[in-house]
Amino acid sequence: MSSNNKDQTSTLQSYVDSATGAVQSAIGSLTGSTADQVQGENKKDVAAAEKDLSHATAKAGPFAVSSSGGVAKDNSDRTAGSWNQNFGAAKEAIGGIVGAEGLKQQGIKQNQEGKGQEAAGQMNDLGKGISDRVGGTIGGAVAGLTGNAAQKAEAQKQHDEGKARQRGVEADLQKQAPQ
Repeated sequence: MSSNNKDQTSTLQSYVDSATGAVQSAIGSLTGSTADQVQGENKKDVAAAEKDLSHATAKAGPFAVSSSGGVAKDNSDRTAGSWNQNFGAAKEAIGGIVGAEGLKQQGIKQNQEGKGQEAAGQMNDLGKGISDRVGGTIGGAVAGLTGNAAQKAEAQKQHDEGKARQRGVEADLQKQAPQ
């Protein structure tokens, strides 16, 4: 029961496929059918790969591309906040080296403000990404019921861009997390 649409990867579908594989494997164990056990384990492996793929994101500067092909540009606060952090850190370092306490303090302040600015941009992008994914999913379902192919394509595009935006934030947060 794996996802037949090779262009789409879905975390939800991967969970369904994993559960189906677990049930098939369990039935195989109960009935002694090694073929059912193997098929069930294979379904679970494919589901795990689909889940990993549904979370894959490529980041290139302020752009994120999701596994479904959606492209989203980072909120401008994310870019400006990152720049302010870097510039603030440079001021702080130079101020420390040359003994200019005022410059050092300016750098510390600018760095902190940049962190807040970047975080605000991330929250904005995360909220918009989730909203676009939900709106696109609902819009696609409605368009499917009404048979409006153009509306369904537009809803899919909205969903894919939302996914790219959300996964882009997640990728940045993962890079920032202590290892």
